[in-house]
Amino acid sequence: MLADKLFGSTLELLGKSIDLRARKHSMISGNLANAETPGYTPSTLDFEAELKHAVQTKKGKGNSTPPHPRHIPLKGQAAELEAVRGRVMEVPAGPAGRDGNGVELEAEMSRMMENQILYNASVQILAKKFEGLKTAIRDGR
Repeated sequence: MLADKLFGSTLELLGKSIDLRARKHSMISGNLANAETPGYTPSTLDFEAELKHAVQTKKGKGNSTPPHPRHIPLKGQAAELEAVRGRVMEVPAGPAGRDGNGVELEAEMSRMMENQILYNASVQILAKKFEGLKTAIRDGR
């Protein structure tokens, strides 16, 4: 793939990170929307360790064989990153309130801000990669 030659594996990694962060943002938004729902337990998407493992596998630190002998393996890190889905986890902030709701607004807002900062950083890095390509196409002008 031409993008692999231009950017290495960065393009796929950033794309996957952006997708997963968008999913996590939706889950946090759902938690905030249900802050007054009796019996609601907040959840989040945990994917950072899985994403890190996929990157390390590409660098030869893990196993990159297909899950079934009859499956066609994808090339390189794209296969490892494609498999990263994340894990939905319940994350009650503490003891549930009198109505059984486990959402703590401050904790959820903090998670949302952290996720948004990391999402924006990934988007900015991706934009810089494409800016570099644009400069190269224009022959440095």
